[in-house]
Amino acid sequence: MTTLTLIGKPDCHLCDVASEIIDAVVAEMPDAAAERIEIVEASIQDDPALYELWWEKIPVVLIDGDLHAHWRLSAERLRDALDAAVLDDARKKEQA
Repeated sequence: MTTLTLIGKPDCHLCDVASEIIDAVVAEMPDAAAERIEIVEASIQDDPALYELWWEKIPVVLIDGDLHAHWRLSAERLRDALDAAVLDDARKKEQA
């Protein structure tokens, strides 16, 4: 499973845009790939540790815990990164 985490906060316009881009990119993926992606949303208002790390960079997008983007999210770059992450996850499953 590939985990995509969106870190933001309520009433954040760029966070809303990032969420829309994520939804659109995942919706365009083949079902078999989209089913391997877990989308997690976290708010810096609910977690002091997230606030300390990311407060001035939201929205922040992590893929499997690694920073993918902050402030502005590119649909094309996200699509490429998710395709690669899902393929890597599938290869690992086959080897196990």
